[in-house]
Order: sequence, then C-alpha cells, then structure tokens
Amino acid sequence: MALTENILAVVGGPHPAAVATIDGKMPAVRFMVLNGFPDMTFVSATRKSSKKVGQIQKNPDVAIATWSGKEFSDPYVEIKAKGVIHDDLETKKKFWNPMFEQFFQTVNNPDFVVIIFTASEVIWHGKNMMTEEVWKR
Repeated sequence: MALTENILAVVGGPHPAAVATIDGKMPAVRFMVLNGFPDMTFVSATRKSSKKVGQIQKNPDVAIATWSGKEFSDPYVEIKAKGVIHDDLETKKKFWNPMFEQFFQTVNNPDFVVIIFTASEVIWHGKNMMTEEVWKR
C-alpha cells in the first residue's frame, strides 16, 4: 500500500484525535473529531468561543496524534499542521454533518466554525511500531 493510503487507513473519515495547540508558552491538548482527506487536510468543527480557536488564531501550529482505536498494536499517525479557522457560510455548509446538530442546531449558528488543519508532515507508524514512514508537503 502507498504511504498516503496507509495514512488514510488510520485517519480517513471522522475519527477522534488528540490535538495540541499552544496556550501562551505551554501546550494544550484536547480530543477532537477530525475528518481526514487525501490531500492531507484534516477538518473539524468547534465553537468559535472555545479556547482552541483563540490559541490557533495566535499561533496556527498544531500537533495531532491518532490511531484506529481498535488494537493497541494498530498503526498510528503523528501530524504537524497549521490550523485555519473558517466562519464563512460556504465552508460551514461544505463540511456540515448532521451529527453537529446536537451541538450547533444549524449551520447558521454564529458560534459554529470549521477548522482546517493542513499537514506539513505526517509520520505513519506501522503495526506494532515495526515501521515508520514520513509524508511531507
């Protein structure tokens, strides 16, 4: 399997991930649901009023880690990316998911924003951490 396919096997589609931003001089980590795409962008929804939005606006550099969540020995990825906050209606409609209704009710909610993380580097760790490959933009 090609490296991109291996990465997408872990992060393609909605999945939980640990996303780290910078809060002042310290890292701040939280779980988010990300949706991974073949161009190595990762999309998430959040509240405009959340701390992470302000942190990303101050410093867009983020680190993300996730794995399939099935077996501890399964492949996982580490991602270095830049996050951009989108609050325009066109982007919000493009990435709207019915599962967001419980949090935002509607795509028109002014507190609903989309974060697009664009990877600069993805490190894929194979099963049992026996292999490692690096994708770079």
